[in-house]
Amino acid sequence: MIQTLKDIGEIKGKRVLLRVDFNVPIDKTGVTDDTRIRETLPTIQYLLREGARLVVITHLGRPEGKVVDGLKLTAVADRLEHLLQQPVSKLDGCVGPEVEKAVRSMEDGSITLLENIRFYPQEEANDPDFAAQLARLGELYVNDAFAACHRAHASVAGLPQLLTSYAGFLLAEEVEHLTPLLSQVDKPLTVIVGGAKIDTKISLIKNYVGIADTIIIGGALANTFLAAQGYDVGASLYEADQLSVARETLLLAEQKGTAIALPHDVIVADTVTEYTTTLDLPLEDIEGAMKILDAGKETMARYAKIVNESATIIWNGPIGLYEFTPFSHGTKILGEAIALRKNEAKTYVGGGDTLDALSRLGIDRDRFTFVSTGGGAMLEFLEGKKLPGILALEK
Repeated sequence: MIQTLKDIGEIKGKRVLLRVDFNVPIDKTGVTDDTRIRETLPTIQYLLREGARLVVITHLGRPEGKVVDGLKLTAVADRLEHLLQQPVSKLDGCVGPEVEKAVRSMEDGSITLLENIRFYPQEEANDPDFAAQLARLGELYVNDAFAACHRAHASVAGLPQLLTSYAGFLLAEEVEHLTPLLSQVDKPLTVIVGGAKIDTKISLIKNYVGIADTIIIGGALANTFLAAQGYDVGASLYEADQLSVARETLLLAEQKGTAIALPHDVIVADTVTEYTTTLDLPLEDIEGAMKILDAGKETMARYAKIVNESATIIWNGPIGLYEFTPFSHGTKILGEAIALRKNEAKTYVGGGDTLDALSRLGIDRDRFTFVSTGGGAMLEFLEGKKLPGILALEK
């Protein structure tokens, strides 16, 4: 059983360590997409209203335990300050005497942002001494970073072992909405899996073989399955060393009565640009330097029909190389088809690329039953795995 903010009791005057996921895109102008910051605002605002002395912990990018100027959190602090309409004190470190002194001098209802936690190699190593140093900064711990809960890191899995711990509103909402998908769901159930690599998605696919009525496979992931079926995929991105895994999965699905939907026709090009010439070809015509970069018109009509006949839809991963307009149509058609089902079906969407695609393609997130902030965390949760961050809160 996870305790949430509703169980926290008296907060006023207490130092609360809040783990969030502010891993947001940044350029020279600052934060370019503040969605992940906005999603955590209900938790932050609640704690501040209750008079907590709030210490925020987050990571940004993959600095691999080193200080990287481009991954410092100054721009994040600026955007958070703008959204909260109150000062945000940003420190240059996460642990040590100076940080402890600054935190202990905080006033009720104030907020401090620590520097990028992944500047410390001890974070990803889940070093117990590092977790203990972090614990000295606070009296209570709140995790609102569902997207990081599959990481057994010090600030995610180690720290909650040392302080009385709670789930924030966002994390609690994720668990509440995704947990029913592990058991009984309304049928027909369609699971849509896109992206590039088999190793990040195969466990989810296998978990729903025998449970889902249909599994739609898109993106470069589909190319590997097509190659496993003996199709020539030309110069397309695919994983030659994973063909046996794809074949095993197709056989398992056939044995357990789950339909695997793969493209029949595809959008191909020789080069990847905004202005490249594309062709919509049947699989049998692919050869040479052709690259499969999206699903074709007939395939997308078939996918849309499957979606229209589904009672529950789970979508993780784009259908094509959506970042480029000529190869974005499959993902847009699919997203719109799922969005139109909101009142007739339960629709669940997640994954960083999927959410980015919704934003780029102008598909409103409110048109889905639930949009998960987690990519890898959502995948592992739906595989039935106990996420380290959630398990730590349960303990």
